[in-house]
Amino acid sequence: MEGEAGNFNVSLVKKPRYIIEDKCTGCTTCVEYCPAQYPDKYNQDISLNKAVHIYFPQAIPLVAYIDESCLYLKEKKCRICEAVCENDAINLNQQPEKVEIKVGAIILSPGIEPFDPKVKEEYHYGDFQNVITSMDFERLLGSTGPYAGEILRASDKKHPHKLAWIQCVGSRQVTEGNNSYCSAVCCTYSQKQVILTKDHDADAECTIFHNDIRSYGKDFERYYQRTEALPGVRFIRSYTSIVREDPVTKNVFIRYATNNDGVKEEEFDMVVLSVGLTPPLKVKEIAEKFGVDLNHHDFCKLNPANPVATSRPGVFVSGGLQGPIDIPESVFSASGAGSQIGELLDYRRGNLSKERVYPEERDVSQEEPRIGVFVCHCGANISRIVNVPDTVEYCKTLPNVVHAQQQIFSCATNSAQEITDITKEKGLNRVVIAACSPRTLEPLFRDTVREAGINQYYMEMANIREHNSWVHQKEKEEATEKAKEIIRMSVARARKLEPLKEFDLSVNKAALVVGGGVAGMNSALSIANQGHDVYLIEKQPDLGGITRKIHSTLEGFDVQGYLDELIKKVYQHPLIHVYENAAITAATGYIGNFVTTVKSGRGITEIKHGASVIAIGADVSVPAEYLYGQDDRVMTHIELEGKIVAQDEKVINAQTVVMIQCVGCRNEDRNYCSRICCSESVKNALKLKEINPLIDIYILFRDMRTYGFKEDYYRDASEKDVKFIRYEPENAPKVEAVNEGGSNILRVSLPDYVLGKELAINADILALAAAVIPSESTKEIASLFKVTLSPDGFFKEAHVKLRPVEFATDGVYLCGLAHYPKFLQETINQAYGAAGRVMTLLSHDIVVASGSVCYVDEKKCMGCGACVEVCTYSALELQDTKQGRKVVVNPVLCKGDGLCNSKCPTGAISLKHFTDEELECAIDALTDEQEIIKQIDAA
Repeated sequence: MEGEAGNFNVSLVKKPRYIIEDKCTGCTTCVEYCPAQYPDKYNQDISLNKAVHIYFPQAIPLVAYIDESCLYLKEKKCRICEAVCENDAINLNQQPEKVEIKVGAIILSPGIEPFDPKVKEEYHYGDFQNVITSMDFERLLGSTGPYAGEILRASDKKHPHKLAWIQCVGSRQVTEGNNSYCSAVCCTYSQKQVILTKDHDADAECTIFHNDIRSYGKDFERYYQRTEALPGVRFIRSYTSIVREDPVTKNVFIRYATNNDGVKEEEFDMVVLSVGLTPPLKVKEIAEKFGVDLNHHDFCKLNPANPVATSRPGVFVSGGLQGPIDIPESVFSASGAGSQIGELLDYRRGNLSKERVYPEERDVSQEEPRIGVFVCHCGANISRIVNVPDTVEYCKTLPNVVHAQQQIFSCATNSAQEITDITKEKGLNRVVIAACSPRTLEPLFRDTVREAGINQYYMEMANIREHNSWVHQKEKEEATEKAKEIIRMSVARARKLEPLKEFDLSVNKAALVVGGGVAGMNSALSIANQGHDVYLIEKQPDLGGITRKIHSTLEGFDVQGYLDELIKKVYQHPLIHVYENAAITAATGYIGNFVTTVKSGRGITEIKHGASVIAIGADVSVPAEYLYGQDDRVMTHIELEGKIVAQDEKVINAQTVVMIQCVGCRNEDRNYCSRICCSESVKNALKLKEINPLIDIYILFRDMRTYGFKEDYYRDASEKDVKFIRYEPENAPKVEAVNEGGSNILRVSLPDYVLGKELAINADILALAAAVIPSESTKEIASLFKVTLSPDGFFKEAHVKLRPVEFATDGVYLCGLAHYPKFLQETINQAYGAAGRVMTLLSHDIVVASGSVCYVDEKKCMGCGACVEVCTYSALELQDTKQGRKVVVNPVLCKGDGLCNSKCPTGAISLKHFTDEELECAIDALTDEQEIIKQIDAA
């Protein structure tokens, strides 16, 4: 690669795919016959990594892909896939092709690799048949896996009943072949696997051997508790070793230590190694080619002030190359990288885009319904439970159904094209897709029928996955009958569907950012750097938020220096308009056209804008325990940091400092982890040790959640004689001020589970890791912008994985601590991610609003206003008409939630696309009228 930011020349070698995409129909015959997928047919050893894959995301067709595990590519053996392909779509003789491209910016997203436990003999991976990795287990769970979603042992193809998960395989270890960092995701994905195992077999016995349980993410603590509460599930805190395999049963024996019973040995049917994450393959080669620096773990070396930027201008990073991170962080880092590139290449925005042109819409409103039903296998998510062929045949018997067929993945591009083509060919005017939830794929299928030239609201989805196959896995016959009933209801409803028109809305090109902390300022700067006016609202006299109380990060980054520079950039930017000491008194409007009223030192200002970003930060709780507020030696961890920086003599000259974790959280009142507290305490401990190496420091913890690269600092603190003592909530530390020998002593006592003794520590300073809590203005802001909150009081995103910086309310976005507690680097990452989503909106001149909105029959409306009171979007208004006071609907504001329908006493208000007639037809199709009459008579 040559060049500079804005003008790179990149030479690529395009590897052969061995698949001729135009010929591949996605029939999966090659997958079925691949010996790596179904080894028993060819008498080979089990391999959970198949060589032939089927890809089915919306962006590309459903086609096969052959990877490097293919026997022919490795050893020039086996060309079975070529032989069985009836369409000549496979050519194993394809050669690499060199391609030259010119680009203005580059995003490095090569992902991560799972740790290979074969490098450590003690795991016996590859030696013992029933020792598998967590990635292997994911393949077992997958509907397209080697056993079609069944959990079977490799040794005898039987269901394992007693399973063990061993955590931290390849992570948190400094021995050769392992990694010192924490891989961050393993604790939670193991819990997920346990829950899914229990779904497959309610009587299964599952044991997780762990060190710390690091459930630090949003809602992770509840997930951990849910897993722990399942019958037959054990969490055992112990290091383990796999000692032997039973030569007859192939069961695996694990040796582990307990506090009360010493060393034990236990037999398991299957052992799952929870493998960590490692840098992508050939990462050093990638770094060298693109001229970027790596850290000592061989992940990308990040700029703390801009974690999506690499050491080379114009080259950005997202996802796993940043380090071991979860899916939401990967998603908003990708969006953030896009926003950064938008700043760099804004002058070229729109130059390469083309407007999509749909065929002219046919008017089918007067035609007899001609319905086509497409039943999706969803790989095996549906077809493993539901008899799809039988269901298709049943669909052909339903009234007005003129075509019914099955599809492997209806969401695949070639399947969607098939739906479009058949709709045209057979003159269909209604389409029913029996597949998954409409929540994610309804827009795709609506687009599919538009391509066929009929109104998109003639498409109906029957959810036979979430509502059926996923919840009736052990009732296959009943699930098939239920699928038929669900489809019968959808077909009945489809007969009554009507064409609807959507609304084109102009987009105001300005943005409003609520909150002047690090998240708000970074988001504002990124949007403004792309040429848009930004109105930054801060309730305090100064910008900075809670970051003003943080002086450095665990890694040593100068936070206050960074903050000063950031504030300077904000005030100097000509497109950012800052309102300090400001309060929002009203917020109205809709996506692309909001109006927010702000009261500040400037007076009352109405701000018109197209998008809103909520970044109001969070607060730190005030402890009500451990003598806080009663003894000046007791302080919060943030207060301790301030005193360390100020060189407070009582602190830096103390002989003994005690820190208590999880104060005010992970309890009934606040059932979540505050995420940052463990690292904050480790940081303070290391700072104190640096100033006074002889100081005794005790950190009392439940689980040390120093995930990612922060694990190295936890180890460093331990090596510097910071003492870590675990406690359980039922035996929490006790703090009391006692008088001994004329001295007022601050005594902390707790049981030590390792020593089996009660400890008493006389502390000079006691620091409490106080919980991070939602900002006091959270509920007010949520009400004004009509967004929802999580059970813990933080803002709730539209989708935790797919839309982590968006609200369900269109045009409103979130980032920073307002979303959930997070570190500075994560906050900046998410701020850029929110800016990226804002730019997706503001880069358009118009947006389209749904046609599924309410309408009012004025003849029935009596003007009571009941519907106006319940509408949370202010879409309804009482107005004086010649017929008296009547309700008027603003269709642009209406979100189609239907609350008004249920409240109207006269039935005057209806919701388009969910009319009473449509819903009653669906209900009638489910019920047998004569059977109901019999039941009534019998009663």
